[in-house]
Amino acid sequence: MLRRLDEGGWPLDLVDEVHVFGSYARGALEPADVDVVVEHRRDDRLIQEIVSALSYGRDPQASLKRALKGRSRGLQIQFEQYKSLSNEGIPMHLLWQRGDSIETAEARLSQLLPDVSAGRAPRDDMVEQFDGLDRWIPRPVRGELVRLLRAGAIDLHRLELPDAHPQDPEALRALERWSDTSPLRRSAAAVLSHLESCGRDVTAVNLHGAPVGPRHDEAPSSTRVSFGWRYFDQLTWHLKQERDWIEVIRPTRTQPLHALHIVLRDRALVDTA
Repeated sequence: MLRRLDEGGWPLDLVDEVHVFGSYARGALEPADVDVVVEHRRDDRLIQEIVSALSYGRDPQASLKRALKGRSRGLQIQFEQYKSLSNEGIPMHLLWQRGDSIETAEARLSQLLPDVSAGRAPRDDMVEQFDGLDRWIPRPVRGELVRLLRAGAIDLHRLELPDAHPQDPEALRALERWSDTSPLRRSAAAVLSHLESCGRDVTAVNLHGAPVGPRHDEAPSSTRVSFGWRYFDQLTWHLKQERDWIEVIRPTRTQPLHALHIVLRDRALVDTA
């Protein structure tokens, strides 16, 4: 990764800093992976890629990940999370910053000495509902959900959604915003069908930023559905307005669809969590 950064080129020219943290930074001899935080800027080309990826359910950071990782499977990259992780008191080791020579970066890397007493770090902010899915749940998201759960503000349920289509005409029309092959359409159809099977009014659903049925602005939706954490920064506000939230963690064309069902338990505890 350091050699690729030294060579530059798009999109690596947008990277400003790289920090290492976790068990590898502590010197663990057998880390599960190498945890890296990357701070970067955005240009018009990257913004266009991000928008397109979000529209089709792809990874919005795919270009940067490929450029940084190559074929390596050992790097776990968090983008633009330095401030959040530092605020949690997690030690961060600066590895590279824009303008550094490869020699400077390699010298910093050599400072990460092996430590036989440093085992693998436990996964932070984990509950059983995240098991096997945590690689697709950003750490700040896990932290927020765990805090709300432990405060008693929410209940959290894991769903596995089978492929299905809703029957309601308004729901079928809502699916037309995506192409037939879009993973977002597949996810939306599965969620709306699930809600129908539970006897829910799907016309009262906000589906990935848009209402399913015609509603007045003053009438909040009963359920919020979102894909790939696109709207997660609005969770707290919506929990105080709506009943529940379903998040499809990783929309795909063919792989199983996993979701988390976040159910409001005590609205008064949302702000205190």
